[in-house]
Amino acid sequence: MARSPAALVAAALGHAFDSEELLIEALTHRSLAAEEPGEVSNERLEFLGDAVLGLIVATELHTRYSLTEGEMSMTRAAVVNESTLASLADSLGVGGALRLGKGEDASGGRRKPPILADALEALIGAIYLDAGFKKARKVVLRHWSSVIDERAVSPGERDYKTRLQEVLAQSGTAPEYAIVASGPDHERTFRATVVIAGKVSGVGSGTSKKRAQQAAARRALEALGEDA
Repeated sequence: MARSPAALVAAALGHAFDSEELLIEALTHRSLAAEEPGEVSNERLEFLGDAVLGLIVATELHTRYSLTEGEMSMTRAAVVNESTLASLADSLGVGGALRLGKGEDASGGRRKPPILADALEALIGAIYLDAGFKKARKVVLRHWSSVIDERAVSPGERDYKTRLQEVLAQSGTAPEYAIVASGPDHERTFRATVVIAGKVSGVGSGTSKKRAQQAAARRALEALGEDA
């Protein structure tokens, strides 16, 4: 028997819910709750999930990186912002599992970043209530560790990758990066290319993949006429 869209999302997250009601609630948008008496929207779970996600990310930044308070704050904001959450939610298939009102569904609600981002936070809140903080942390780190590593900028560096992602999210597009390494292991150089809508928009180099991507994103922002 084929699994439901909600069950597929839970599997993609890596959590088997004991309470199916929590899973369903996390995927229920307020537009459906307004149309169907008795339905509960995911707003309360989203509020809880935002706090749980923020705590987990903040703890990782404090434990794993030598960042100042300001840098930790900036990095956390980049990790849990709407565009990052919506992109991850989309990759997990959240849009197809959303329970929307007829009007919201007809207007493309399954693809709207705010709705996707809120639903993903609601799912984190639901996992926390269903299985506790330890399991919620395990799920978050499974899906956010690489994002945290990418966004944890070094002191004094601006996060051009996040800025570019936010700019492109306004038009429903996303950047793609390609990395090429050269030189001996002890003197490695990385060259990053950022592609937007099938076109090369920026190229940058650096002594790490992250620095090269940041440089490429900066060039792309300049090409777009944005303040880099």
